[in-house]
Amino acid sequence: MQVQELLFIAAVLMPQCLRALRYNHQGTGDENCETLKSEIHLIKEEFDELGRMQRTCNADVIVNKCEGLCNSQVQPSVITPTGFLKECYCCRESFLKEKVITLTHCYDPDGTRLTSQEMGTMDIRLREPTECKCFKCGDFTR
Repeated sequence: MQVQELLFIAAVLMPQCLRALRYNHQGTGDENCETLKSEIHLIKEEFDELGRMQRTCNADVIVNKCEGLCNSQVQPSVITPTGFLKECYCCRESFLKEKVITLTHCYDPDGTRLTSQEMGTMDIRLREPTECKCFKCGDFTR
């Protein structure tokens, strides 16, 4: 069986790990899972107790993300029902911390910018990764 056929089979059986398989085939095989900065656009809407929108706030913010490659493999097996033994590892967060972000552009339902001290900004909390590493795919017990 040629390498391209194996990669095709791997793509069907484990699409989330195909990038890592291609990476390993090209020779280096090193894991490269890291915490990187990423700019995202956040939008948060605030509603009153009757479900009417009071304001919408947004901002471009820098947050951490996990990105990289982890060593994975597929090998023939007479024991498994599919005929292949799959060992898939994915780059995921190993530790999260809470971060408070201030959204600085707030608007009323008509699109008018809010400038008052109380309504002109909105604080939101999110959890972002501070450390990333390779975990067995599908393992959420950590």
